[in-house]
Amino acid sequence: MFWQEMSAGVAECEQNTATLNRLRSCDTALRCFIFPGASHTIFQLIRRALDFQKGSFRIGNPEKFASSSSASSMATPSEVLTIGKNITVLPVIHGSGDFAVEVRRVMLSRSFDCLAVPLPPSFQQEVEAAVAMLPEVSVVLQRNSTGAFRTSSYDPSSESDDEEPNSPDPTCTFVPIDPCQPVIAALRIAIQERMHRGYIDVEADAFEPRSAVLPDPYALKHVVAEQFSAAVLPALPAPDDELQVSRIHALATGLRELTRRHSSILFVVSVLEWPWVRDAFNSVVDPPEATPAPENPARIYAVDPPTLTFVLGELPFITGLYERARDELDDDENLSVDGIKALLLTARDRYVAEFGTRARPITTHLLAVCLKYIRNLSLMERRLTPDLFTLVTAAQQTAGDQFAMCVAETARAYPYPSTEEYPDVRFGVDRVVIPDGTVLQPVSRLPGHPVSWRTLHLKSRPDVRQQIQWQRTWNPFGQCSWPPEDVAIERFRTHVRDVALELLGNDLARTEKFTSSIRDGLDIRETLRNWHTGDLYVKVFPPSRGTLDCVLMLFDSPADPRNYPWRITWHAEHQDESTLSLFATNFMSEMVGPGIGLARYGGCMFLFPPRPIPEVWTDPRFDFTDTLEERLLAASLFHSNERHVAVLSHKPPGAGWRRLASRYHKKLLYVPMSRFSAQTIEQLRMAHVLNGRHIRSFAQHFIRKP
Repeated sequence: MFWQEMSAGVAECEQNTATLNRLRSCDTALRCFIFPGASHTIFQLIRRALDFQKGSFRIGNPEKFASSSSASSMATPSEVLTIGKNITVLPVIHGSGDFAVEVRRVMLSRSFDCLAVPLPPSFQQEVEAAVAMLPEVSVVLQRNSTGAFRTSSYDPSSESDDEEPNSPDPTCTFVPIDPCQPVIAALRIAIQERMHRGYIDVEADAFEPRSAVLPDPYALKHVVAEQFSAAVLPALPAPDDELQVSRIHALATGLRELTRRHSSILFVVSVLEWPWVRDAFNSVVDPPEATPAPENPARIYAVDPPTLTFVLGELPFITGLYERARDELDDDENLSVDGIKALLLTARDRYVAEFGTRARPITTHLLAVCLKYIRNLSLMERRLTPDLFTLVTAAQQTAGDQFAMCVAETARAYPYPSTEEYPDVRFGVDRVVIPDGTVLQPVSRLPGHPVSWRTLHLKSRPDVRQQIQWQRTWNPFGQCSWPPEDVAIERFRTHVRDVALELLGNDLARTEKFTSSIRDGLDIRETLRNWHTGDLYVKVFPPSRGTLDCVLMLFDSPADPRNYPWRITWHAEHQDESTLSLFATNFMSEMVGPGIGLARYGGCMFLFPPRPIPEVWTDPRFDFTDTLEERLLAASLFHSNERHVAVLSHKPPGAGWRRLASRYHKKLLYVPMSRFSAQTIEQLRMAHVLNGRHIRSFAQHFIRKP
């Protein structure tokens, strides 16, 4: 499905490599093209990367390539990803499940006795304790020195009157304990293998994350890690901030100290930083000044489940698939793509479970169209795998708002709930609320791709508390329908009446011998029957006599009275509406908005032109009936002024109903329900009940159609 996108991405990488090869003849030009002022070490690194495994951009079977690439590159590490004599560098994109799989492959294919972690030592104890709780997702959060964590409850009297109301929120740094974080995946294996972990980052409150638009990590399925790192080198920005330079020097200094005590070190670092750390390691740089221990300790917090999307690098659902594959020892090489298919299938099951027979049919063809739409949107954004916005947009455009809502809710569902051992924090867009109510600006120490927030308008479903509140505020003395549904059901009534009149005309058809006019068409059957005489016979459809003023629709027959407790007769508001008598589900049990309930017709009777009639469900003249359908049928036969009554149902009327019609000197015209689309019928069965006419002004903002 996604191999075409992969071809485009690899072709772009080959084009970048060809550009660098053309510039290799001139050393000065190469240095200026890649990074102005780059050192000789970085220059030699790029030359080695271009010479390493020429032609290793491969298109084909991902599993076959993965095995060949890992065998060639991991067994004999290249000079590109080697610092000094005993340090192997693995540049990663933080928050990528594909890179987490690559980290696991590297650590299990080679032997290391130390893992260099790009985090400060003050985070070690809490981070490793939180890693031990995986698959439960948590964060290790440390507030900067401008403020401390509250240890007591909030006291309004302690606030100063001089405090500015619009002052910026205090900041904090955090480490997401995410199974799809490559650094966390490396720590997880290192702890299990009892490998030494060296935390070599600088202790500093001010942390400046670096971000850049990078290739999609899915390219690792077709490109080895060395070539991936080399392909992005020309696009890496040089550190221009003093804090960033100081941090790089601290990482290089920490690596030098680890080399004195360990013989084989693995350094998992961001792809944006590894060339500069290598340059600083091979150069003579002054070690940074020793920094004091942070004033505020790092603490472990659980994450509120609805806000996991703001913390995890992959979608929570995809992250759960990685964890399930790890528990079941299943293949997780292509979960970044196969997980999208599993997400759509799970969302379809959730959609059908919620709407039942009212749901649109999400067929395999529709899912194929949705996947094609996702692929095209991803290519337009120069990605190989989609993000959440792309998934929801494609689902909305192909299957409607409600399926898109199910996709969004499924994507943010993480199957491993958190325990109550640690308090929850709620993340948002550039904000986090800690348990004492303080709002902080979070800065991730393992930042991934830059995130842009976009708006997509969907009609969400209300929660249970809102529904209960709307039920309590319902006024029992105000009730009306929603006009768009009135128009739709009246048009359908007119169509059913026309079909019934057409069937009535067919019953009056006759055949006669052809004389001078072919009338309403040639009667082939009668002509063949009299072929020996040589005569032709034609059909004659005389004009139907009379009309229909009553249409009875029975959507559920036989109907269980317990499922349809709401029974009422509604009178027309204007001359274009019918007098309507119906039995339906209880609209109070499914509140969709303030003063808006949803019911489903079981059966309904239409009288047009409208006229006032007594309440059908309390009229003693129909007490002889036993079922809801019989009572409605008796009312139709009694109030109809015409000789025929149209009956729309799944089965034709039985002998008992025909005897009932003879009692009122009427005839029933049966219209099969199979003549109409099942999806259309289900849409028409939905009836929204409003708590007064004033609700119509805003009802469209709450009413959701499947």
